[in-house]
Amino acid sequence: MKSLVLSAALAWAPFLSGCTVLAVADAAGSAVVYGVKTTVNVLDAVTPDVVNKKK
Repeated sequence: MKSLVLSAALAWAPFLSGCTVLAVADAAGSAVVYGVKTTVNVLDAVTPDVVNKKK
């Protein structure tokens, strides 16, 4: 019984590690996107006439 549980756990290990890599990549991508949005918002607040040109 223990060997069956162990082999089942080992069989699923590559799939779980792949999911972990995707989760970490997703979190890093989200951090970059929010960082860029924050930078744009700060620049817009500091220099609104440059970013929002009046027509």
